[in-house]
Amino acid sequence: MAKLGKRTKALREGVDNTKLYALSDAVAMVKERATAKFDETIEIAVNLGVDPRHADQMVRGVVSLPSGTGRDVRVAVFARGDKADEAKAAGADVVGAEDLVEKVQAGEINFDRCIATPDMMPLVGRLGKVLGPRNMMPNPKVGTVTPDVATAVKNSKGGAVEFRVEKAGILHAGVGRASFAADAIEANIRAFLDAVNKAKPSGAKGTYVQRVSLSSTMGAGVKVDLATLSSAA
Repeated sequence: MAKLGKRTKALREGVDNTKLYALSDAVAMVKERATAKFDETIEIAVNLGVDPRHADQMVRGVVSLPSGTGRDVRVAVFARGDKADEAKAAGADVVGAEDLVEKVQAGEINFDRCIATPDMMPLVGRLGKVLGPRNMMPNPKVGTVTPDVATAVKNSKGGAVEFRVEKAGILHAGVGRASFAADAIEANIRAFLDAVNKAKPSGAKGTYVQRVSLSSTMGAGVKVDLATLSSAA
C-alpha cells in the first residue's frame, strides 16, 4: 500500500470514514479542507441502486443550480441564420454550422458545452466519435438539442449541470466552489439531488439513492447522512 503524504494525512484528520455527517457539517468539513492555492470545486458523488447496462435503468438529466457552478462555461452552438444570431446575442462563445463541424473534426474544441438546433443534428451526428466520449454530444433529453438556443445558452452559462450515471452506478458532478458560502453549496446539492430523484428510471428497484459523499478537488471525501437531505432521503 502506498504511503500517504503529509498533506493527505492532514486533510483526512478529523474525518471518520465510518460515520455519516449531517449535510451542513459535511459541507463545513469539505470547505475547511479545501486548502489548495486555487478555488477548488466542491464535488458530489452519488451511488445509485441501478445497473446502467440496462436501458430502463439509465439515469441522465440536467439541472440548473440555484447558486451557479462558479465556472466560466464556454458554449458552442450549431445553428444557421436567425438561430445563429440568437445564440450570439445570448452569449455563445462559438457559433457555426459546417465550418464549426470541420473545426471539431480537426480537433479544435474550444468549448465546454455544446448546443444544436434540431435541423443541425444530421450534420452534428458526424461528430459522435469526437463529442460522445467527452459527454458533449447534444441531446434533446438534457435540453441541448432545441430551437430555443437563447434559453439553452443562458442556462448553460448560468449554472446548468448535466449528469449521467457511470457503469458502476455512480454519478459525479461539481456543485460549486470552495469560495461559495455554505448555504449556497447546500442549496446546489439539494437541487442536484432533487433532479436526480426526478430522473429515477422505471427499472430502478430497491433503494434508489444509496450513498452520497462530498469532497473538494484536492480534499478528502465526507459521507453525508441521507436523513439530512430533502426528498433524496
